[in-house]
Amino acid sequence: MSLPGLRRWRVIGLRSVLGVATVLGTAALYYSTIVPDALRLGLSAAFAAIMVGAGWLRSVRLGHMARGVAVVTLTGWYVTDPPRNDRVWAEEYAIPADTWREGDMVHVHNVRNFRYRSVTDYLPAWYDATYDLSKLERVDLVTSYWAGENIAHVFLSFGFSDGQHLAMSIETRRQARFPYSTIAGFFHHYELFYVTADERDLIGVRTDVRRERVYLYRLDLSPAVRERLFLSYTSAIHDIIRHPLWYNTLSDNCTTGILARAGAKLRYRFDWRIILSGHTASMAYDMNLLGPYDPKRYPDFAAVHDASRIRRPAHAVIGPEYSTAIRATLPPSAGP
Repeated sequence: MSLPGLRRWRVIGLRSVLGVATVLGTAALYYSTIVPDALRLGLSAAFAAIMVGAGWLRSVRLGHMARGVAVVTLTGWYVTDPPRNDRVWAEEYAIPADTWREGDMVHVHNVRNFRYRSVTDYLPAWYDATYDLSKLERVDLVTSYWAGENIAHVFLSFGFSDGQHLAMSIETRRQARFPYSTIAGFFHHYELFYVTADERDLIGVRTDVRRERVYLYRLDLSPAVRERLFLSYTSAIHDIIRHPLWYNTLSDNCTTGILARAGAKLRYRFDWRIILSGHTASMAYDMNLLGPYDPKRYPDFAAVHDASRIRRPAHAVIGPEYSTAIRATLPPSAGP
């Protein structure tokens, strides 16, 4: 390639890098938790102005210096920006659970059990419960779709032989002053939160109130792995109260969080379906983590997937027998 050609590609490359840096930096400030909002918006606008305006300076070196200082300053702030637990949270995230263990008994404080009249009208409620590890008999993988097939919310529910169920969902902890934003999840906008809830709340709001497509699959795990997985969750719930973490859509989300909690124990390997969370159950099936299912009745994942959908009557009521009712029509391996 000729020298002019190399120069042209170098200019294109430099402009591309500057463009990406400008967009990411501006977004990091715009979606930050800086208060007041006027300062947050002003800083995001100022960063964009410096990155773009530096190109109009007569001195190219001075322009590079201005951009360099802006990027270094922003990076320094970003990597030292701490997650916090003392913000004004949206009501569903206001009260975190806590856990502690005494022998085989695991105590959970503040199990969420909201009662929903509609998507926006609900009665907040929490309760305390104790779970016997010796009675932990199942772990269910739940996937909930609200649009399309590629993206779903994924979480686990732990079932005990005495009829208790505890659902645990890794989610964004949203502040009351912000609406939900998918883009914001790529930056320091949400803290990580473990919704620790009754199935009537965490699954029920999706099946009966939001009317999402919800699927429940039983994980094929040994008793020892089930216990380790449950304890890894309860330990994380306890730790996050004292050491908050940032949520990140790519690295610390509902799906990667499950794998991080039990990846090695579940023979985890990288798979494109981790990013497209709607295919998480398909990945688990290929890794022989679901079921086992009768191969004659369910010869492939498509059959398992269709049979594992929770189908609720139009006028169903979320009552005390909800956990039993949603499993009544599922494949035998996902039954009680």
